Amino acid sequence: MTDEREYLVVLNDEEQYSIWRADRPVPDGWHGDGTRGSREECLAHIERVWTDMRPRSLRLRMEQGI
Repeated sequence: MTDEREYLVVLNDEEQYSIWRADRPVPDGWHGDGTRGSREECLAHIERVWTDMRPRSLRLRMEQGI
């Protein structure tokens, strides 16, 4: 069975990515990055842009040497 639903790419304040069905409200704490399409298209976009899986707060602490 083919999934023909439309999805959004969403991310949270820690810059962690996920996909969300476009026909549902985006959950609190998440916002769209402007990408929408098939599940496969959204996952491919995330693979291209999410190159550092560490949460934003951890990356900042590591950059500051804390």
